[in-house]
Amino acid sequence: MREKSLVYSENEFGKIDGKVANGLARYSEKYEIVGIIDSTKAGLDAGEYLDGVKNNIPIFKSVDDALNTLNETPENFIYGIAPLTSYLNKEQRQIIVSAIENKMNIINGLPEYFNEDAEFVQKATEYGVQIHDIRKAPPRNKLHIFTGRIKENTTPVLLVTGTDCAVGKRTTARLLVESLKKRGLKTVFVTTGQTGLLQGAKYGIALDVLTSGFSTGEVENAIINAVATEQPDIIIVEGQGALSHPAFTSSSAILRGALPDAIIMQHPPTRTTVCDFPNIPMPTLESEIKLNELFSKTKVIAITLNHEGLTDQELENTIVAYESNYKLPTTDVLKYGTDKIVEKIIAFFPTLNK
Repeated sequence: MREKSLVYSENEFGKIDGKVANGLARYSEKYEIVGIIDSTKAGLDAGEYLDGVKNNIPIFKSVDDALNTLNETPENFIYGIAPLTSYLNKEQRQIIVSAIENKMNIINGLPEYFNEDAEFVQKATEYGVQIHDIRKAPPRNKLHIFTGRIKENTTPVLLVTGTDCAVGKRTTARLLVESLKKRGLKTVFVTTGQTGLLQGAKYGIALDVLTSGFSTGEVENAIINAVATEQPDIIIVEGQGALSHPAFTSSSAILRGALPDAIIMQHPPTRTTVCDFPNIPMPTLESEIKLNELFSKTKVIAITLNHEGLTDQELENTIVAYESNYKLPTTDVLKYGTDKIVEKIIAFFPTLNK
């Protein structure tokens, strides 16, 4: 059974830095999300706020409000904010202490490890709860370097990457996985970030905490293990950041380690600057497609959009314009579903037709 959990996302739910909470509100095999904590949206339904469809996950103003309303204490308290600056301030530290004192296990996706924090460890011991640092890298003797075995893989590998971070790559990838499964295709998802791990992904690792010498090897190893264990028809790999983004290197490691046979490009048409860096302009979709195709020596076969800042009519117009300009199927999977992209995937990989 999934463990009942509260997710903390104060002032960030539905925003870029709330992407962990956003992802868990949409989907989790591992945790049953019983509430989101964000006082700025208290009283709303999380699914309705995110996607216009109720999912019966309430948003609470505080930990106390949640516990009083639920009339039970969930097993876990998940820190669901993923800011560029990962260190907790005084108020956020008190939130963690309060959750521990309410006897909830702490699930931490930050690269600031709570198990190395003397106060948190002492409190956890006192109240008999556990702290799980999801993003902490395994010991070096458990990590993998690149071997080249990925070149022998014959299972189709599809990468969902994008023009920026926090644009919906993981959400698109997960929806594609579910849609392909419904078509009778054995599909495996390989995650590369903490939210995918929190959602229950069986294969993958949070790449951004690894040294560069192991990142490529860990992607390769996840795919090789998935193929050997599951014998899937296709593997969907979650992208990170963007190949052109100067602050992140995970995209290049994923492209090298996965050697994808095809790429889907996720793009937010209204964004003018890259995530967390207001002085750096967004790359054009055309330039990012060319860069990825040159770097990977494979093709972008479809475009998926993030509808932030777009009206429904503007989104429809953008889809029509992109399909005309790029000659690639284009859609927003949250608004219109995945059928158009799934049809392209099946047409692109002949083995899937069998």
